[in-house]
Amino acid sequence: MHAIEKILAKNSGREKVSAGEIVTAKVDFAEINDLYLQTILSFNEMGGEKVWDPTRLAFVFDHYAPTPDVKSAENHKAMREFAKKNNLKFHFDTNCGVCHQVMPEAGVIYPGMIVVATDSHTTTHGAFGAMGTGCGATDMATIMMTGELWFRVPEIIEVRLEGEAPKGVYPKDVILSVLGKIRADGAVYKAIDFTGSYVENLNVAGRMVVCNMAVEMGAKTAYMQPNQDVLDYVSARAVRDYEVVETDPDFEYAESYVFNVEELEPQLSCPHSVENVFPLTEVVKNGEVKLNQGYIGSCTGGREEDIAIAAKILKGKHIPEYTRLVIVPASNEVMLSCLEKGYIQDLMKAGATITTPGCGACLGAHEGILAPGEVCISSTNRNFPGRMGSKEAKIYLASPATVASSILNGVITDPRKYL
Repeated sequence: MHAIEKILAKNSGREKVSAGEIVTAKVDFAEINDLYLQTILSFNEMGGEKVWDPTRLAFVFDHYAPTPDVKSAENHKAMREFAKKNNLKFHFDTNCGVCHQVMPEAGVIYPGMIVVATDSHTTTHGAFGAMGTGCGATDMATIMMTGELWFRVPEIIEVRLEGEAPKGVYPKDVILSVLGKIRADGAVYKAIDFTGSYVENLNVAGRMVVCNMAVEMGAKTAYMQPNQDVLDYVSARAVRDYEVVETDPDFEYAESYVFNVEELEPQLSCPHSVENVFPLTEVVKNGEVKLNQGYIGSCTGGREEDIAIAAKILKGKHIPEYTRLVIVPASNEVMLSCLEKGYIQDLMKAGATITTPGCGACLGAHEGILAPGEVCISSTNRNFPGRMGSKEAKIYLASPATVASSILNGVITDPRKYL
């Protein structure tokens, strides 16, 4: 069996499962973001009184942090009251950050577990050797009551990434390149197992970027076999004992794709689809792409490594007049570390706007949304019309290094000249 199948088998009390089967499995941790007050309403409608385990459920206030309108403030108030009533051990309020960053930081994510959240980018946690997947409000209410949920055992695709990335090519470039080949519908309700020498040598932040965007190919979940960086990170934080699960050597994948990252250059996902991916040089040779805003943040591109490379590129320089660079650290922990190392100060001196850790404008809620006709280059994960504000705005997705170098010049720019 594959490691994902072993996790599903263990949590459903079975010796073996295979692709296509429906199983009912125990959930090790569940998370609800602040878009989903409906989970509480459904829980009450279904006769729920107390959650199944107050140590395995958390709310994260990240999409509207701090609240930009009365409706979101009312939602937060109701969620806080529910969390207090149920005496939840973990509660991440508006001072914490993005759910997919704060959960690993808090030690509730570890190898061999099942984590379910009301957010499609829960595939991120495959970076830790966990099975992470998203669900809707009714399914989450079921978990809140019983601690279990049904799962269809997915077919598993191998995406093997080999080689060492050249200068200026980051994990975001790698996963954009993969996405451009497999496309947005290439892995619907399948699992993607990222393997190969590139993955084996990838740090925790890079692994999270790659697994995060698996859902943009339709994947139900993503997986990476934990390396030493992951084990060191988890062992320093995990709140529970865990077991690393291994895929059997004779496991056969439903499909396999092989990518040589040594051949890559910086990539761009162009408006208005994430799968609309081209090498950066191919885009700019057709003429300058003028920018109004750069955006570095989200569960994809707001970690310390992302902010550090932007600070390195922009230190001692200044973005052009009438442009904006919005920096949104993925968590309070990331913000503090970047302050201690001077990255935030360097970026502010370069003209950047620093906002509260959270999701911000990634979903078009606040803190940097776009006006009609504006063009933004962003380290986030989606660029369809209206994602960051006006449906008439354009969004290019890129690595934080490309975002920083581009907004420095006011046009999309190859970051390699600054590295």
